Amino acid sequence: MSDQPRRPRRPAKPYRRPKKDPVRVLAFEALRAVDERDAYANLVLPPLLRKARENEGPEKFDARDAALATELVYGTLRRQGTYDAVIAACVDRPLREVDPPVLDVLSLGAHQLLGTRIPTHAAVSATVELARVVLGDGRAKFVNAVLRKIAQDDLDGWLERVAPPYDEDPEDHLAVVHSHPRWVVSALWDSLGGGRAGVEELLRADNERPEVTLVARPGRATTDELLAEEAAVPGRWSPYAVRLTEGGEPGAVPAVAEGRAGVQDEGSQLVALALAAAPVEGPDRRWLDACAGPGGKAALLGALAAERGAVLLASEKQPHRAGLVAKALAGNPGPYQVVAADGTRPPWRPGSFDRVLVDVPCTGLGALRRRPEARWRRRPEDLDGFAPLQRGLLRTALESVRVGGVVGYATCSPHLAETRAVVADLLKQFPDAELIDVRPLLPDVPDLGDGPDIQLWPHLHGTDAMYLALLRRTA
Repeated sequence: MSDQPRRPRRPAKPYRRPKKDPVRVLAFEALRAVDERDAYANLVLPPLLRKARENEGPEKFDARDAALATELVYGTLRRQGTYDAVIAACVDRPLREVDPPVLDVLSLGAHQLLGTRIPTHAAVSATVELARVVLGDGRAKFVNAVLRKIAQDDLDGWLERVAPPYDEDPEDHLAVVHSHPRWVVSALWDSLGGGRAGVEELLRADNERPEVTLVARPGRATTDELLAEEAAVPGRWSPYAVRLTEGGEPGAVPAVAEGRAGVQDEGSQLVALALAAAPVEGPDRRWLDACAGPGGKAALLGALAAERGAVLLASEKQPHRAGLVAKALAGNPGPYQVVAADGTRPPWRPGSFDRVLVDVPCTGLGALRRRPEARWRRRPEDLDGFAPLQRGLLRTALESVRVGGVVGYATCSPHLAETRAVVADLLKQFPDAELIDVRPLLPDVPDLGDGPDIQLWPHLHGTDAMYLALLRRTA
């Protein structure tokens, strides 16, 4: 037996259960739903927050918790492209080889480090604790190592390192700096038709959190009623718009809860107002919303029609969306009808309407502030999928309006392939249709371009990037 003393045994470290952070766990769950189920954050997050607020235990959320969770989810999604470039520079493998849940945790950590005022040590420690809870100790060590590399520089420093020089590839540079896919940067730049300053302002606006905008439905609510709410201010352009400058829960506004008012972007309101203001020759009794779901424009059009003694027919192909339209229109002061019908093969006769709105399905590139994940899901080939439907719906709309009546072609995308290209093609097929100048119908709205159609922009108008062309049947 050896005379050497035995090596003293180090006491084992006591097991430490990871501390569960309900705010970051909820944010992680929302990101996983967006990634795994192709869900939209604006649909996933509210029920998660509602459940957290209803929890009576120690994990119950207060308003500050909900605000932080919302910022973590939307901020991470908006800056995903930038954070991917930073994370890629800090790992020793391609990002496609990093497990998606691990990448979500790293992205949450990167946003806290580079996109918020959370102190560095708090951002790293909180994210590593999250990794221990949702990933396990082994992968938490990997997360810790990567985040400590990211924490060595700020966002501007990282952008200098990971973004290609502007002079070498302007679109790639802007794509990394402003976190948009390259093809989207190119499309937006083409649609703006201007220089670098304009597109950078637009890309920056896409990454800002939009205000909540309400609409007071005529005959059912007033803006004065909505302006009585805390932090409510008038809209910029629509006489029916009220903005909630500090966020807030729209469902807590009595007029919204009762359906007398709704949540509606001001650009969407302007589309309905312009169509309603367009001059028609002859009677003005029958209006059609041919793609009415989920019902925001239909509710405003229905109220405007009621003021003139006109009747609105709201048509929506999908039955469940038609149900949403019926709910939005419930209580309308005038007559209306909701039908579930295919707008390309309608049940009504040609020439039946005096005014027709067709707000066509599209890529949604005009609403990237509200649905930031859409920029990463859409592909250039999606344009080819929407093109036949957009042309088919506009064709039916032009067939549905009578001579002297007006059609509004709207889309929440500024992509030229979904806007002017569609209108130009249909004008060739309908030589008896002419464009109406939209700009005089919205005299208080600046920067509407050369006309006769209009394109709204987040950076110029504070709205979604809605497009509108008005066409009148002449024969």
